[in-house]
Amino acid sequence: MKSCRDSNGLQDSCESATRRVHVFITGKVQGVFFRAETKKQALELGLKGWVKNLYDRRVEAVFEGNENDVGKMIDWCRKGPGPAHVKGVEIVEEPPANRFEDFEIRY
Repeated sequence: MKSCRDSNGLQDSCESATRRVHVFITGKVQGVFFRAETKKQALELGLKGWVKNLYDRRVEAVFEGNENDVGKMIDWCRKGPGPAHVKGVEIVEEPPANRFEDFEIRY
């Protein structure tokens, strides 16, 4: 549970929905610590899932957790770490599966 405000601006309690997205990031996203920084960001946001490099030079990831935090992670992916040059982020919404215990780098 987290603290929220209703339409009248009054404090109310609400529960944020779980969201799961599968993302594909294009640009200069390999060889720039994208996976390691993605894992660091995901763990800071309390997200679960994984990230990996693809043979076509894209990065693929699955993020699952609080919908607001998943949104923040997507925003971060649009920039990436300092040396990255992100050209695009494809987002595929998926139903939450709650199968992940942590966030990992896959090889």
